[in-house]
Amino acid sequence: MRIARLAGRTVLLTPDGAVDVPAALAADPFARWDDLRLWSAAATGARPYDEAELEPPVPAPRQIFAVALNYRPHTAEAGYEEPEVPLVFTKFATCLTGPYTTVTLPPGHVDWELELVAVIGREAHQVPEEKGWDPVVALTVGQDLSERISQLAGRPAQFSLGKSYPGFGPIGPALVSLDEVDDPDDLELTCELNGETVQHDRTSNMIFPIPRLVAHLSRFCTLLPGDLIFTGTPAGVGNRRIPQRFLTPEDELVSRIGGVGEMRHRFWRPRNP
Repeated sequence: MRIARLAGRTVLLTPDGAVDVPAALAADPFARWDDLRLWSAAATGARPYDEAELEPPVPAPRQIFAVALNYRPHTAEAGYEEPEVPLVFTKFATCLTGPYTTVTLPPGHVDWELELVAVIGREAHQVPEEKGWDPVVALTVGQDLSERISQLAGRPAQFSLGKSYPGFGPIGPALVSLDEVDDPDDLELTCELNGETVQHDRTSNMIFPIPRLVAHLSRFCTLLPGDLIFTGTPAGVGNRRIPQRFLTPEDELVSRIGGVGEMRHRFWRPRNP
């Protein structure tokens, strides 16, 4: 099942197009997730759609968690030791955008970070690691876009603001139920910039896999339906390249996770007045 938001409506994406989700299910899809899956198995009435009208599949999550340094090669390229516990920060919900949008570049150095995003579907607190998948109902593709100057300013650095400019949280194109992917613990990630592969890895190489992240976060916070967990980025980000490389106007960034989906984004910067 692939649930998306299309021009303000909750829809099921199928190979034939988009099907409107009945209002009773669309009103609170996480509370009715099992009913939604039953309905989706026999849904009809698909119609063509413009992918540019796809919106963030979770438009207003109450909590967005993000994990730093969760792939060993990325930890190494950043010059750090492997963390002993997940390193967590937040992104703010106003940064979310859809899977096929143009993102405005603020002043500074804007970098890419492809990430698998886990979507919480059931309230959860103090979840044991062996049951860490239980509250997760779907996966989606994410980009943790980051303006590096503001992100790394100060001692200690404060990540959240530099990662929360408008458009800095693309997610989509859909919420993909776990039964849609062969192995949710081993998915291929590929990020391309203007046709060049800049990131490539598999989620099986995470230092802290999703069940561990859910267990860790739920020790401190109550996880709520619709919460997002950005699970970390592989090696290949721009600020660790020699020379450094950052996003510029007219760049095209393609973010792909096998079995989950693909996003495409372009960028522009307003001219100075």
